[in-house]
Amino acid sequence: MTSDLLAPLDLAFWHIESDRHPMHLGALGVFSAHSPTAGAHAADLLAARAAAVPGLRMRIRDVWQPVGSPLALPLAFGGAAREPDPDFDPMNHVRLHAPTGDFQAVAGRLMERPLERNRPPWEAHVLPGEDGVSFAVLFKFHHALADGLRALKLAAGVLDPVDLPERGPRPVEPPRGLLPDVRKLPALLRGALSDVGRALDIGASVALSTLGVRSSSALTSESSGTRRTAGVVLDIDDVHKVRKAVGGTVNDVLIAVVAGALRRWLDERGDGSEGIAPRALIPVSKRRPRSAQPQGNRLSGYLIRLPVGDPDPLRRLDTVRTAMGRRKDAGPNRGAGAVALLADHVPALGHRLGGPLVGQAARLWFDILVTSVPLPGLGLRLGGHPLTEVYPFAPLAPGQSLAVAISTYRGRVHYGLVADARAVPDLDRLARAVTDEVETLITACESE
Repeated sequence: MTSDLLAPLDLAFWHIESDRHPMHLGALGVFSAHSPTAGAHAADLLAARAAAVPGLRMRIRDVWQPVGSPLALPLAFGGAAREPDPDFDPMNHVRLHAPTGDFQAVAGRLMERPLERNRPPWEAHVLPGEDGVSFAVLFKFHHALADGLRALKLAAGVLDPVDLPERGPRPVEPPRGLLPDVRKLPALLRGALSDVGRALDIGASVALSTLGVRSSSALTSESSGTRRTAGVVLDIDDVHKVRKAVGGTVNDVLIAVVAGALRRWLDERGDGSEGIAPRALIPVSKRRPRSAQPQGNRLSGYLIRLPVGDPDPLRRLDTVRTAMGRRKDAGPNRGAGAVALLADHVPALGHRLGGPLVGQAARLWFDILVTSVPLPGLGLRLGGHPLTEVYPFAPLAPGQSLAVAISTYRGRVHYGLVADARAVPDLDRLARAVTDEVETLITACESE
């Protein structure tokens, strides 16, 4: 049996989790069904295929002893490692639910439940549709197991075969050395806490750089542990119309749509948008989609202010485009990205001791997460049933009410919205605002 040490960023995700803030990614895929029994057949198929995907058999366990050779020193003393689960049973992970007429309502309730930490941290929930002509699958992967691209490859392993090869991950070899002397543990603790302090200092400096800008109380709240999800579908051709008219990238337009939708939503619910510019964390993948990469996360990020308070849609887009251009010029290891980079220099024991504190400090760094997960252009299927919609879901950081994830698939853009259900009972209103904002941008471009 082989073990694979968690990289520092994976370990951070593992330890900042709490019951009210589970750290799993999600994706709700909707499939066309050929028969009312398609959902049950899909559940059987997922369970059978999961057993053959090595990455789905990996559990995470604590590390308090050498990993590998007897002389190996886990920098990860007090950390964690992935290892094959000798008792792996795919039926513990694939679950068939009763038919439903509202996939998003069920997905929200399932997203609020933490994954079991004593077995491979993933689940696939099959939701048959009451209409008999569709079913959905909600995939959940712990962030310590995978980032967005890695989760995509794991999910692809249980869908019908496509040209999306899963190359074997490179093993993470622990450095040679000796186990830490137990007598030196106080010094290790001091060093660990010192490095956690450095991470918090960087986060604080990032936060201080935006103190002069107002966020919105609608985006921050005490956690209730509840979740609500919603999905929005846009035509990619509409996004290209805007991009071609004003320049920038597709991603710039999609982020600007979020800013405009937030403005509409805040005004409609009576909170007001004047002077509001929340800090958005934009994760940046450092993983090459079709190359062999380690398991877990390879992420950095940009931090920008969303121009929610600006009433002009084209000016909002220009602000986003300029901000993203500057962040790209500076590189992903500056600003917010430096926090992820620093994770590599924090000992595993530091992540264990400081994880909850770092999780709580996330509200100092950013107000809302806006992330994009690329999908292959090929049509995906499960048991011959075509995937027609796919909504990605991001985890909520402590103290935050809303997260936005975006995927483009088969000529359409899918927004997946996740919110604290008590803080944001009107998530559907925000979803409608996303659609309205695209129409506003198109009209503004045509009038120029």
